Amino acid sequence: MSSTVSRLLVDLNRSVGHRQLFSTATRGESPQLRSAIVERHYRPYRAKVERIVAHALRRGRRVIHISSHSFTPVLDGNVRRADVGLLYDPARRAEAALCARWKASLATAAPQLRVRRNYPYKGNGDGLASHLRRQFPHAYVGIELEVNQRIVAAGGRRWIALRRVLIDSLRSSL
Repeated sequence: MSSTVSRLLVDLNRSVGHRQLFSTATRGESPQLRSAIVERHYRPYRAKVERIVAHALRRGRRVIHISSHSFTPVLDGNVRRADVGLLYDPARRAEAALCARWKASLATAAPQLRVRRNYPYKGNGDGLASHLRRQFPHAYVGIELEVNQRIVAAGGRRWIALRRVLIDSLRSSL
């Protein structure tokens, strides 16, 4: 499942009440408009994700959820030294193990990539995966894949190759 809602409108990966739920473009809007945005875009998306996960779990399946995002290469003057980040909750063994295997697979397939775990953010911070971990504590594995916007913005062969290596390395890690 994917969304086409821009985080300039509302950040679907944040919890209601989080200070960054709305961007600077929408944060100053009226409470009524922000509430309407949440009801129209945020809640339906989150509810659909929850239904998909719940349905799979009811069928006895284990859910591995990869939530994909990009990160800015420089934040507050600090250069972020990674091409790819794999975020997970270190207290959850299945998530830590999957990310260790995925990182190793990426190192083999694309040794030039700078891949870091729980970077540039902590994997157990506020987000959809953290929410789903609380909703489904046993058979849910939530990983956030972070890709440096420098690669995404450049496009071309490097971006196409990175997408392919991410998919292939994840497949071999499972």
